[in-house]
Amino acid sequence: MEIETDMPTPPTLELVYFDGCPNAVKARENIRSAVTQAFDRPIEWVEWNLSKESTPDVFKRYGSPTVLVDGRDVTGEGPGNSAMACRADGAPSVEVIAAKLG
Repeated sequence: MEIETDMPTPPTLELVYFDGCPNAVKARENIRSAVTQAFDRPIEWVEWNLSKESTPDVFKRYGSPTVLVDGRDVTGEGPGNSAMACRADGAPSVEVIAAKLG
């Protein structure tokens, strides 16, 4: 028997960052706040550390921090030519992330 629920399936949420980027901490805080605004429950997200060899190549051209919802950068930018750099615009805001989640 299948149980029906009114809760929509949450989108895929990912954070791309590297250790030492000062904006990564703020991005995590903003993700937590945006999830709280968009959902009545916590949702999980995946973090991809650009410093780790195990991080898939597809993420290695994003700057740090990048927040992806369903594989798309919440700021509308795509991957660049190189990563391992902090994004000049810092962490995406709570409002920008929440808008993409909702």
